[in-house]
Amino acid sequence: MKIPATIRAGDTIAWRDDAAADALGNAITSSAWTLIYYLRTNTTSAGATVTGAAYGYGWESTISAATSAGFAAGTWYWQAIATRGTEKHTLGAGQLTVLAALNYTGTPGAVDGRSQSRQDLEAVQTAIRALISSGAKAYTIGNRQLTKLDLPSLIERESYLKGLVAREEAAERVANGLGDPRNLFVRF
Repeated sequence: MKIPATIRAGDTIAWRDDAAADALGNAITSSAWTLIYYLRTNTTSAGATVTGAAYGYGWESTISAATSAGFAAGTWYWQAIATRGTEKHTLGAGQLTVLAALNYTGTPGAVDGRSQSRQDLEAVQTAIRALISSGAKAYTIGNRQLTKLDLPSLIERESYLKGLVAREEAAERVANGLGDPRNLFVRF
């Protein structure tokens, strides 16, 4: 199935799927079958249904801008089902990422577009700075005793997160057509 892996809320999303075959090898084409995508998220009780239109032997599916505007940012799950009368065949299932829309009216609110790894890396670096500057490892607030992580554990976590962020940045460069920074070319 060719549904995009990442979409932006508020955009019109369109894709085309080719004809398929069932488990017995029988053709599933747009001339005899209807293709329906069901999309749902686990963060809210939201969902969407998209019915594909015939396009050659396959289907063309479109999510309108008005429909996608209601999509909450996060992970969404989809299932593509071909139906003909009482017959149903799941042609595909998976997940996609919905990005928050950045357009606004009035006063814009704050947006944190960083990945979770980047957010965690900043939090660990802040904790390292705080631990170094205060020197305290344990403290009491009211009747609760709290213990901070020791510096070696934080440095180990920082190193791990730096690796994740470096891989994300390399993937972003490749996606933007800038090439893989890990490639090394040699001329003789």
